[in-house]
Amino acid sequence: MKAVVLPGNREVRVEERPTPRPGAGEVLVATRASAICRSDMGLYTGTSAIVGGEQAGTGLIVPGHEPAGVITEVGEGVVGLAVGDRVAAHLALGCGRCEYCTSGYLMLCPHWKCLGFDVDGGDADSFVLPARNALPLPDEVSFVAGALMTDMVGSQYHTQKVLGVRGGQTVAVVGLGPMGAAAVLVARALGADVIAVDLLPERLELAASLGAGLTVDSRAGNAVEAVREATGGRGVEVAIDCSGAPAGQNLALDAAAKQGRVAFVGESRATEINPSDQIIRKLLTVVGGWYFPLYEWSEIVRLVVGSKLPVEDLVTHRFDIDDAPTAFAMFDRRETEKAVFTWQD
Repeated sequence: MKAVVLPGNREVRVEERPTPRPGAGEVLVATRASAICRSDMGLYTGTSAIVGGEQAGTGLIVPGHEPAGVITEVGEGVVGLAVGDRVAAHLALGCGRCEYCTSGYLMLCPHWKCLGFDVDGGDADSFVLPARNALPLPDEVSFVAGALMTDMVGSQYHTQKVLGVRGGQTVAVVGLGPMGAAAVLVARALGADVIAVDLLPERLELAASLGAGLTVDSRAGNAVEAVREATGGRGVEVAIDCSGAPAGQNLALDAAAKQGRVAFVGESRATEINPSDQIIRKLLTVVGGWYFPLYEWSEIVRLVVGSKLPVEDLVTHRFDIDDAPTAFAMFDRRETEKAVFTWQD
């Protein structure tokens, strides 16, 4: 089978590898869609890995933590899944026994491993997945949408559920890359009004097409003042930073109303804030937003299907696996937003 590997230093190889076999409790999935994520760029450049242990960054692991496909083989002891089933992949592989795994939060397991970082992921013709991580994908949801419903839509659904996003509220989304675009889509589906903030006109245009009622170009002036003006000087009930940039995170804190709620979703290493003025004296609730527990998958599917969410509109480019060097290079240069590898049925 064909598989992508990332040796580092922006090199991409498409190799021939033996098709893996599923072990006990595992399934083999023929990949039909696998998305590139900004967190893959650490593997691509070889400078750092946002997640993962010793295997991440060795250049030996097949990337791809947002795949979907069709089960082609089931391992010993697997029940409830069969050859031909359509599935998406939950990226977190846990021990299955700790308090986090048994409550569905596999990504919080002390011994967790990440698909596409620690173990081979979906940027290949096939990949192996623990049966519990195979998320059922209904026929009315495409493989591309299914792939994006995991890390992007799924992460935003869980984050906004924690934040209590609902109708009658205004949500500011800061940073309109793929995750920010998904935030707009989910917030609108939950009934909230959305103010989208970014410095790239094409991203603002996409946010408007996804339902943002107001777009704010942060290059054109004081974005915080623009948000406050749009909310009668009060600020927004919810602000979600998807940029991971210090300026964006501070903007989210400043744009939130008193007693508001803020989520940091964009990955970052360090940010300087003023807790007294930005959080304490505003009585803000600030949370980290990252992925979703297993039990929420059915809720995510119902939201997408019931609201007829145009998840595939989040995709700007599609590539064949043979074109992986071009795909990663374009994504790295930000010539694409969400890019997805696709396979024919």
